[in-house]
Amino acid sequence: MHLFWHRSDLRVADNLGLADAADAVDDEEAVVPLFVLDDGILEHGSPVRVAFLLDCLADLRAAYRERGSDLLVRRGDASAVVPAVAAECDADRVVWNHDYSGLARERDEAVRAALDEQGTRHEQFHDAVLHEPGAIRTNAGDPYSVFSYFWKKWRDREKRDPVAAPDGDALADLDGDDLPALDTLGFDEPDANPVEAGQASAHRRLEAFCEEDIYRYDEAREYPAEAATSRLSQDLSFGSIGVRTVFERTVQAMVDADDEPAREAVEEYQRQLAFREFYVQVLYFHPETVTENYDAYPKPIEWREDDAELQAWKEGRTGVPIVDAGMRQLREEGFVHNRVRMLVASFLTKDLLQDWRAGYAHFREHLVDHDTANDVGGWQWAASTGTDAQPYFRIFNPWSQQPEYDPDAEYVKAYVDELADVPTEKIHAWNELDADERDSLAPDYPDPIVDHGERREAALAMFERARGEDD
Repeated sequence: MHLFWHRSDLRVADNLGLADAADAVDDEEAVVPLFVLDDGILEHGSPVRVAFLLDCLADLRAAYRERGSDLLVRRGDASAVVPAVAAECDADRVVWNHDYSGLARERDEAVRAALDEQGTRHEQFHDAVLHEPGAIRTNAGDPYSVFSYFWKKWRDREKRDPVAAPDGDALADLDGDDLPALDTLGFDEPDANPVEAGQASAHRRLEAFCEEDIYRYDEAREYPAEAATSRLSQDLSFGSIGVRTVFERTVQAMVDADDEPAREAVEEYQRQLAFREFYVQVLYFHPETVTENYDAYPKPIEWREDDAELQAWKEGRTGVPIVDAGMRQLREEGFVHNRVRMLVASFLTKDLLQDWRAGYAHFREHLVDHDTANDVGGWQWAASTGTDAQPYFRIFNPWSQQPEYDPDAEYVKAYVDELADVPTEKIHAWNELDADERDSLAPDYPDPIVDHGERREAALAMFERARGEDD
């Protein structure tokens, strides 16, 4: 028998490790699929992500049942459970796909050690990325720290094709396990209502995006009201769709493009796939960046600690409409549009002068598409502490970004109910209105909690002190 251990690859098609396990079986063997609810991983979970995980597992189990097999679902320390299930199934080989966070790598090393002690063979595959960490390096042999150079090599490297799902003959005839309820895992029902989970839903999103919105992606993706992004981030995070499948579909979209602007738009989406892998590589070689600045300043950054301002940001009650819309979208959907993610992150770190780690922790709790590499990379970029980061002196002005990227205030009005009937020009000038006019227009919506100009100057001074430029 071959035991295949699912983790962040909750699909049967385009799964390199599963395909290899299935190809290796002979007439006397079969693949036993397993998922482990590891308490060491669950303690870093959140209601919305664990609920989404259970939905993905239900979908994965159904896919196996359609093929005459089933999914084993066990709870416990993976380093104990995986060897135990291998012995239970009389498996002489255990296969899984790599995860790249520090926590996942520690878990995997413990599992490898336990299997070695037991005398069970094991093999791992790079499935979650098109090019494994370290495969793309500088001419000097170092991992890239600047994305633009990484992208050029990533773009020109040959990509592996997707692999087919195993047929039923390669899978074990077994009775699987029931999935636990969310509360038995220690989580409440989530407040957010994310997109539908599962393999078929992910493929539908991909197909719908590549039929239309991908051809205007390079421009429309910046406007949150346009909703012109693929919305595949949670599917790639949980692995309900394979990255090779996504890339192959973009290649076909490139072939189908009518003109050069459409082809450039497709390439811009491919560039975002490369960005995802760039951050995976950064995290792989610098796992400490989950808690430490990638770019160390000579002196400590003097982040403010203001609980009231941090709570206002979390609740979407800063008095800055586009920031509040983003934070409320996060709460309602477990998702934030990418342009708005940059704005709310910049506002927290440059206007509220709060540590990026507080923002990262909040996003990890509420994003259904939380991905350690991408989220750490994005937060450190916004805070000017990361690799290839936003320079500290380039600070987003939310009052100019708002009319530029949400000119009709459609996005703001969709999520900030108190402003739904307020004229657009008043929303964009909210910081310039006097208190009485704001109160008459939207009595339940707050005044801006900070003055952007003042905080911008404070942020510049804070970073200059950290750089030692005030000595």
